[in-house]
Amino acid sequence: MDEHKVLDYALVVMKNLNLIIILYMVILMSFCLCGYVQENSALAFLSRIDTVPLAPWKIPVLAVTLYGACLLLMYIRGLNGFALVVRVTAEMLLCFCVSYLLGFSYSGIMLLVLADTMRDIPKMKRQFPFAAAICLFYLVIDFDLLSIYYNMIPFDTYLEYFQRDSRSVLLGIRNIIASLNTLIFIIYMILSVRTQMSEKERIMSLNKQLNTANDELQRANVRLEEYARESVKMTETRERNRLAREIHDTLGHALTGIITGIEACTALMDVAPEATKIQLSAIAEVARQGVTDVRRSVKALRPDALEKFDLENAISRTINEICTATNAEIEYCCEARLDCFTEDEEDIIYRIIQESITNSIRHGKADYIQIFIEREHDMLKIRIKDNGIGCAKIQKGFGLHHMEERLNMLNGRLSYDGTDGFAVEAVIPIRWGNGGTGR
Repeated sequence: MDEHKVLDYALVVMKNLNLIIILYMVILMSFCLCGYVQENSALAFLSRIDTVPLAPWKIPVLAVTLYGACLLLMYIRGLNGFALVVRVTAEMLLCFCVSYLLGFSYSGIMLLVLADTMRDIPKMKRQFPFAAAICLFYLVIDFDLLSIYYNMIPFDTYLEYFQRDSRSVLLGIRNIIASLNTLIFIIYMILSVRTQMSEKERIMSLNKQLNTANDELQRANVRLEEYARESVKMTETRERNRLAREIHDTLGHALTGIITGIEACTALMDVAPEATKIQLSAIAEVARQGVTDVRRSVKALRPDALEKFDLENAISRTINEICTATNAEIEYCCEARLDCFTEDEEDIIYRIIQESITNSIRHGKADYIQIFIEREHDMLKIRIKDNGIGCAKIQKGFGLHHMEERLNMLNGRLSYDGTDGFAVEAVIPIRWGNGGTGR
């Protein structure tokens, strides 16, 4: 059970016990007074006391009314400062009046006021002055001390109406109830202290967890900042590499065509001047296209051919330009759809074909190149083979290295063989479904 509920139950028990003991005492006092009157022994009773008692009916009415007013004040919660001081002071005065009616023979009601005040003040530092004041007041309400200043009739004097044995039993009952009230008060205070200590420990634990969470959050923020810096560096590196690949592809493609074309012009210059002019015009067009591609690459745009045409037409135009500029023969066959790829995929397919043709002419000295594109299950296969000098011991250069990087972006793979000319095969996963396997 929740400790706060236990405290509430204990407080309710104390309120009921105090009501029972007050009713018990005032009923006995009124009964005894009525008995003295009926037995004509009132004069003997008055001779033993120093003051005239109240009428028998007034004692229970006043005592219960004053105690009820005290209970009503206890139901007022949420007071602070001066309002709380006024409420506690009013409760103490009401308890003093009830104790006065009982001849200061019972002061346990002050324990109820103390318990209720401690319940209403959660902080221990604020509890101390109230507890000190109530305890001092509790000690002052004593018959032997106050009888010096007030003429009062003790509860024992009323009970002289009964025989000695009966009087002992009645006093014993009063003492048992009063002791039970004191015991409940002690239990209440122990539970109250334990609850406050538990609350303090819980708050300390929460603060510790909060501090730990803050430390972890700070460390996470530091790691996030480091990750952000690394991410920026990696992005910059990838972008530099991408631009380097684009410039390499465009410049390499253009310069290869220009160099090969110029070599052809040198051979034709004396034999066929008109053919040389045509060849030079084609070389100039390749150079202009290369400049345009370089500008677009620097601006991080797509190749000019893909900006103007779809992928298949861009590949065809590039092949025609190279054939015109270099006099190389390129056989191109495509048996798969090329109109369903994303821009990134189109860029990679285009650059792989462009780079392979450039390498075949520049490094392999090839004059015949075969390009074959097909779909096999969910893979697009690109095979490029030339009749060049080949390479028995292949060392990856800038071109092959960047082709592999591009394919890795699409989870593809690249293979090559230089034993009979040079052959390149690129395999790219297709992500646009199963329809349209052929042209």
